[in-house]
Amino acid sequence: MSAELDHLVIAARTLDEGVAWCEATLGVTPGPGGRHVLMATHNRVFSLASTRFPRAYFEIIAIDPQAAPLSRRRWFDLDSPALQKALQDGPRLVHWVARCGDIDDRCARLQAAGIDRGEVLAAERDTPQGPLRWRISVRDDGARLFDGALPTLIAWGERHPADTLPASGVMLESLGVAGLPTAAMHACHVDGVAMVDGGPPLLARLSTPRGPVTLQAPSLEPPHVQR
Repeated sequence: MSAELDHLVIAARTLDEGVAWCEATLGVTPGPGGRHVLMATHNRVFSLASTRFPRAYFEIIAIDPQAAPLSRRRWFDLDSPALQKALQDGPRLVHWVARCGDIDDRCARLQAAGIDRGEVLAAERDTPQGPLRWRISVRDDGARLFDGALPTLIAWGERHPADTLPASGVMLESLGVAGLPTAAMHACHVDGVAMVDGGPPLLARLSTPRGPVTLQAPSLEPPHVQR
């Protein structure tokens, strides 16, 4: 069963900083998102749909200051001191999410290869059109792994965010992923995403109202990080 690129993740210290970065960098104002009670985060989203990635979207995410305290670590490394220090210089691309119908099987294949992608959790957030529900792979420590190059896996319920997102004027032209071991590349193969030998963990090329824009994820992990 094939997997598809679902969305790119931009982390920000606050959503206001994320919106300002998006307007200045990409020339668009992100649409509304919602709150994730499960992880005490909130987001803004907009479409990245292109011929290669027809249902892709962009998520700007930050810790929700109004959320209740959590007893676990948030997803996407948002509780990582290294990432929060990097975000002091501004929002940035940190991760990508792959959509698949065989999420449990893919997580098991990664586990067999010695890579713990995490438990598959049920999550949801409210929207004006009704709740969005999905299943998503999240480690107990919230780690992205391989500097965000290893995708988080997601399986949506009846509705998908792209179903109601209008064209934004921003399109994802390509995504390159570097630094994954062979076993992870096989388990996380995604149509249209290039697995490359070197370079930044993630390299996304976009067409935007401000012209071509290239985003890349920073390398934050030590060379011999425990997986």
